[in-house]
Amino acid sequence: METKILFRERRSVTFFNKDRDINDQLLEEIINLAVEAPSAFNLQPWRIIVVKTEENRQKLFKLANQQDKVLEAPVTLIIVGNKEGYSEKNPVWTEMLQSVGGDEQMVSGAKEAAAFLYGSSDERKLKFAESNAGLLSMAIMIAAKEFGVDSHPMSGIDFDGIHKEFDLTEGESVVMTISLGFYDESRQLYPRRPRRLFKEITTVV
Repeated sequence: METKILFRERRSVTFFNKDRDINDQLLEEIINLAVEAPSAFNLQPWRIIVVKTEENRQKLFKLANQQDKVLEAPVTLIIVGNKEGYSEKNPVWTEMLQSVGGDEQMVSGAKEAAAFLYGSSDERKLKFAESNAGLLSMAIMIAAKEFGVDSHPMSGIDFDGIHKEFDLTEGESVVMTISLGFYDESRQLYPRRPRRLFKEITTVV
């Protein structure tokens, strides 16, 4: 689909068709396209929890202020940011060494820079996790629309409750949830509301 059309036709769908599923192959294709999203040093400090079973959808429903879309959509994703994704444990560093032809000095410098930029305070760790996972989140919604799948992001959720109930580690942060499915065309969305444009949101300095 043309990029302009993707952006203009993507909507935060409130009503999902409960009779239409997303099969595993389609979901994998969406995610595999979305991970082309940029991230700091290509560290990809994220993971996704795919909530599909009735038991876990009910659990998430309660932790998402009982938003019906969690039960109507066949899939809801929990987007998780890794606050420690800059660390030595990240396998991307090994890939980076191979990609730069074994230049250990270059990789060592990148590690030091990442540790300072993203790991030198709790605030920086959280910013690192959430900003990068936010890039992935938007990419997922655009990729979904490319495959004809609708979406709805949610931040009106119990972040701490989801962290606990879905067994996230201390170094992880719940960034948002995204319901994926197909718009229930028997119900009507509100018209798209106007966006604030360049002259309203920018300051040129």
